[in-house]
Amino acid sequence: MAKAASRQNATRRPAAPRPLSPAEVREVFRRFHAIDPEPKGELDYVNAYTLLVAVVLSAQATDVGVNRATKALFRLADTPEKMVALGEDVVREHIKTIGLFRNKAKNVITLSERLIADFGSAVPADRDSLVSLPGVGRKTANVVLNIFFQQPTIAVDTHLFRVSNRLPLAPGKTPEQVEAGLERIIPPEYLLHAHHWLILHGRYLCKARAPECWRCPVSDLCRFEPKGTARG
Repeated sequence: MAKAASRQNATRRPAAPRPLSPAEVREVFRRFHAIDPEPKGELDYVNAYTLLVAVVLSAQATDVGVNRATKALFRLADTPEKMVALGEDVVREHIKTIGLFRNKAKNVITLSERLIADFGSAVPADRDSLVSLPGVGRKTANVVLNIFFQQPTIAVDTHLFRVSNRLPLAPGKTPEQVEAGLERIIPPEYLLHAHHWLILHGRYLCKARAPECWRCPVSDLCRFEPKGTARG
């Protein structure tokens, strides 16, 4: 019986760290704001339509890779009508360096057709309409709403999900749980840009395998262990 209890204790997971307090959450975003008051997304676009297409293409791809592929594409087609006129074969050729390019080319054409038929060629400014388009999920819709329409949405990608659970700000097992939790705790004055601050923080500092904690501006507030150390 003692051995069984010992085995149980050995396999018991350590308690999850408590989330940051409201004062600590405010301090995190105060520091992010002080460093970068107007953070920007890293996808290139010229209007709401090209932003939507770029975000659709960015799934399981890097922003750098998407920008490289869309540079020539957007010169040829910056409206749904022009994209449909190009056709799926031409779109596919332009984006063939991006992961899942065949399916994405099909989605770009079909969502363009839907925009023409159902929305007068305009990108809708509400989530329900956006997610009705082929290839557009909640995360994609939130990115477009946030960047182009300046709505305080939270788009939970892998970087933001990691940062929220590591600090932890709003821990959750699904992107939806993290999104809802962040919307509840982030001070209103920081909510518009919170999406970008957290994504960029996860992309460049709070990395999955080797977080650069020694140069993190909120490391003293973060409960993640073990802290990453500088290499040299």
